[in-house]
Amino acid sequence: MNVYDSARMADVLRPLGYGPVERPEDADMIILNTCHIRERAAEKVFSELGRLRKIREAREIDGRSTIIAVAGCVAQAEGEVILARAPYVDLVLGPQTYHRLPEMVARAARAGGAVIDTDFPVEQKFDFLPEAAAPQTAGNLTAFLTIQEGCDKFCSFCVVPYTRGAETSRPVASVLAEARRMVASGVREITLLGQNVNAYHGDDGNGGSATLAGLAADLAAIPGLDRIRYMTSHPRDVDQSLIDAHQDNAALMPFLHLPVQSGSDKILKAMNRGHTSDEYRETVRRLREVRPDLALSSDFIVGHPGESEEDFEATMQLIRDIGFAMAYSFKYSPRPGTPAAGQPLQVAEDIKDRRLAEMQALLREQQDAFNADMVGTTQDILITGKGRKPGQLSGRSPYLQPVHFEGPETLIGSIVKVAITERLTNSLGGTLIRETAPAC
Repeated sequence: MNVYDSARMADVLRPLGYGPVERPEDADMIILNTCHIRERAAEKVFSELGRLRKIREAREIDGRSTIIAVAGCVAQAEGEVILARAPYVDLVLGPQTYHRLPEMVARAARAGGAVIDTDFPVEQKFDFLPEAAAPQTAGNLTAFLTIQEGCDKFCSFCVVPYTRGAETSRPVASVLAEARRMVASGVREITLLGQNVNAYHGDDGNGGSATLAGLAADLAAIPGLDRIRYMTSHPRDVDQSLIDAHQDNAALMPFLHLPVQSGSDKILKAMNRGHTSDEYRETVRRLREVRPDLALSSDFIVGHPGESEEDFEATMQLIRDIGFAMAYSFKYSPRPGTPAAGQPLQVAEDIKDRRLAEMQALLREQQDAFNADMVGTTQDILITGKGRKPGQLSGRSPYLQPVHFEGPETLIGSIVKVAITERLTNSLGGTLIRETAPAC
């Protein structure tokens, strides 16, 4: 979502004459768009600010000014702290206020001193943004599209409800209009984004609320949009309409990110996840029943307060039971202001380290096995560009795996059949078996 937000901030600033540069040393404005999910990510902000201060001081010697801004979730959570630790920062803006960025720039220029805006404004920022410029990812063939923001779940470990606010959804018409512009610019694959994307409930234009499944069906009807993905999902919001969509909507890719965090019911309750491990297993069973080729990724946290060896083993057993194509796993990181940060029975760091290493070894084993199982299959590959070797093309499979094979550059932008012949370290190799016409 920060990738999407960064692009939209660039759109907002474009009428003021700002455009991208290659190096911060050449920039009149530098914006750090930040994440507050883990402590390490937040601390990196202050380290980077120290580096940017030196860049600004060097530019000032040459008579050039530089605006330094901090945006995103660290700005929202620690705005005053940022100004105290880095008083040279000019702008601090939360993730719900970047449509106000031109006004903030003007205020800073008029009055001098820092401008901070971490409100949760009544107006929806999407109503005040200019039309998005052409996407800048994968040669404009793939793009992110935010449809939902915020979270009402209040997991005990998570800071998102406090930095992104309550769940809000964009109207269907707004999403479709942006998607059509993306497709007109050459996009063939869109990833729908939201903190709880499957809690989407945007205005359908007829006095009701649309579901994610309904929105996906509308998007699939756009000529030229061949692939739809969505993330991040919450198990509690996987309803029957979304399960059915994975059977009925051919544009929905068979790769789903469905975070579970833990396999222990005791820890899931402490996390305030609102589901049990068996309920998660049942959701996965129902999805795979309608879409047998569905692959899953997930998120896992080790060392949540109170996690015992038995709890950790329950998580390892859930991983063995489900089988994941890939996963993200982290040590629990106390976030200030969240309920879990003040809980007793905090797990020692050395225990977290051991558990994380064991978990990541199992997850890597499953990922390697999933990729190995691709060998001998035929996959539809969206060709996104040239490969590293002469005559080689590169693309992505329905499961987001990078795939390399030989073929003519005229096929870039096409979806082709590729026979997968080898599993490489972090990608797949294959042979083109049928060419299709390039995208217009």
